[in-house]
Amino acid sequence: MQEQKLTYLVNDAPRIMVVDGSRLMRKLITDVLKRELPNVDAVSCGNIAEARAALQAGKVDLVTTALVLPDGDGLELARTVRETSGQSYVPVIVVSADTYEHLVERRFNEYITDYFDKSLGHEALAAFILGYIQPQPIPGAVVLYIEDSRVVAEATKRMLQRHQLRVVHVLTAEDAFALLTAESLGMTQHRIDLILTDVTLKGELSGRDVVQRVRIDFDYDMLRLPVLVMTGDSNPQNQSELLRAGANDLVQKPIEERLLVTKILFQLRLSKMRRQNEHEDE
Repeated sequence: MQEQKLTYLVNDAPRIMVVDGSRLMRKLITDVLKRELPNVDAVSCGNIAEARAALQAGKVDLVTTALVLPDGDGLELARTVRETSGQSYVPVIVVSADTYEHLVERRFNEYITDYFDKSLGHEALAAFILGYIQPQPIPGAVVLYIEDSRVVAEATKRMLQRHQLRVVHVLTAEDAFALLTAESLGMTQHRIDLILTDVTLKGELSGRDVVQRVRIDFDYDMLRLPVLVMTGDSNPQNQSELLRAGANDLVQKPIEERLLVTKILFQLRLSKMRRQNEHEDE
């Protein structure tokens, strides 16, 4: 996944291109977008040829694409977007039912900005897209941040605090586990909503150990407590192992603020949606 200098989109009428071979799927996505963004210009394309024509007709602010298209695939479309004049930094999001499998196997190319699992539903997709178009803060959400470099930690904390997130910074995995244990015993006043950890940490435990213990020892699933791992390791096998261990997502270093914050806010919204649904079912 390519790290890009993505700027916040402030257009009154953002132009979003929805590319999918299914007319029904395109309609479902565009209907949700128009409900959430009444001024949106949603451009519906059934294949790569139509998408190319739409790109030539004018600038787009974001592209969603199916992985499989009638005349090619979403990866080819992503490359087309990048190669089109003026489209270099447009977010390109793959929407697929088997996104996780492709993510774990590291099949996405450098032209893909992000990916979305279709099984999460269209409401979640709208929230995901809105995170790029009109990012909405979640004031007071608590991020447990594990980073052994105080310099890096201070810079990243400022990024997150600019978006009204509360950051609890610790230097080691052991410190993080102590806080999680205290929370599980009701000995803290706040709830940890998300963990952000570097993959390489001082001490005996790594970011991968953090993921495994959160999922196994603390028995928190991926929606109850999302875990994002920051890594500078481009080795696909190592990245896959982090995801298989239970990481919700990876963030490549060097960190780009827009991408990091968008991923954090999206995971927090998914977790919040789940809690609301559980409350409604009671």
